[in-house]
Amino acid sequence: MKTVLTVVAAMLLVIGAVACVEIRVGASDDAETEEAAAATAVALNQLSAEEMEAGFQSLFDGESLDRWRGFKLDQVPAGWSAADGVVHFLPPTGDDAGPRADLLTREQYRNFEFRFDWAVTPGGNSGVMFHVSEDAPASYSTGPEFQILDDDGHRDGQRLETSAASNYALHARQGGELVPVGEFNTSALRVEGNRVTHWLNGEKVVEYVLWDDDWNALVQASKFASMPGYGMMETGHIALQDHGNEIWFRNLRVLVLPD
Repeated sequence: MKTVLTVVAAMLLVIGAVACVEIRVGASDDAETEEAAAATAVALNQLSAEEMEAGFQSLFDGESLDRWRGFKLDQVPAGWSAADGVVHFLPPTGDDAGPRADLLTREQYRNFEFRFDWAVTPGGNSGVMFHVSEDAPASYSTGPEFQILDDDGHRDGQRLETSAASNYALHARQGGELVPVGEFNTSALRVEGNRVTHWLNGEKVVEYVLWDDDWNALVQASKFASMPGYGMMETGHIALQDHGNEIWFRNLRVLVLPD
């Protein structure tokens, strides 16, 4: 296990070095052709040789959201789009914008490693949730959350238990450095049985065990105590959260692990 974690850390460091670049959305200062822009979008989201060998699957090709839909919806919810090689959420305006919802994988996953890059605007807040069940009122009703946040610009950043890369409201981030707002952080969420690990820019920052005494005590002392299904699912969807703030994701890929 130690060797595996070392290899994962090294791979994430390499990916992080590439990922920590300025967000490119909308019009470019360069006179890029549409064809060149499309090629760049695809290249940004390609699996590495190591990921292909390990068996990772891409969940985003840089152009479409075919592998995603809304929570309790059959279509992509309002505000979510794919452009310039990123998944972009911009809160919609107007009464005719359509239904709002978190973005869900069409597939469900039990044991997996999910790798993703994310960037926020000043004060931005979002999250990645796992083992999400649509029998509940919301994604967060069942899915533990890898917190996504501008720590310096949001009040939740003042507490490690709710800061970026924490297991939101339960397990604090230990170490790890965020890149400046407007640049991409690289992260990973790994679930193996009841063991969950968070990675931030190449560093393991959270590790916890679902359903043990510590977990149960933390849940009972939190707002999740009123949600009977919280964290109890053994399989489910991965969700990208609509928290009302602009957010970007890219390099979304998943490795299915043995049961």
